[in-house]
Amino acid sequence: MSSRQLLLLLSLILTGITVASAQQSPAKQELKNYPVEVFQVLGLPLNIHEATLLERENGYVLRCRMSSEANSTILGMRYSLTAIEDVREARPVVNRIEGFELGAAGTKTVTFVTSIKFKPKDGSRLVLMLEQVLSREAIWEVVKAKDALEKYVMGDFSSQPSVLRVANQIDAPVTRVIRVIH
Repeated sequence: MSSRQLLLLLSLILTGITVASAQQSPAKQELKNYPVEVFQVLGLPLNIHEATLLERENGYVLRCRMSSEANSTILGMRYSLTAIEDVREARPVVNRIEGFELGAAGTKTVTFVTSIKFKPKDGSRLVLMLEQVLSREAIWEVVKAKDALEKYVMGDFSSQPSVLRVANQIDAPVTRVIRVIH
C-alpha cells in the first residue's frame, strides 16, 4: 500500500469517527441571553452595570456588575424589571429583593440564583431599576419608584426620582451604653 493510499484510508477512518461521534451526541439547545437596560437613579449608593438575563432550564437569572459608593457594606437591594414590547406598552416582569454583601467602595459581578419566569417577545427591551438599597446603617428608598419607572419607560428621561435615606434600626449594630451612677 502506498503512503498516499494510507493517508487517504487514515483520513476516511478519522472522518468516520468524527461523523459517528457527532451523530451520537444529542444536539444541545442554545440558551439565550438578553441584555438589560439599567435606569440609574442618582442618590443611591449602588450602581448596576452590564445587566443581563441568562436563560437556564427553569427560567432566567439576573447577572450584573455592581459598584458601591457607600461607606459601609451593602447587604441587599430591591429592584423592578420591566419589559417594553411596544413603544407605549410595558409590562412588569418581576419586583424582587436580593441579598448579597458588597464592601464599601467595592465592585463585583453577581449572578442571582432565584429564577425569573418570563417569556420574552421578539424586539422587546428590558429595563431594570433599583428601588431600594440596604446596609446595616441605612436604607435608601426611591420615592415614587413606580411612577419614575413608568415615565422612563415611556421615554421621559427629564425627571430624576428623589431618594430618601433613613437609619436602619433593625440591622444596625447594637451599641451598649453603660451608665455609671456615683
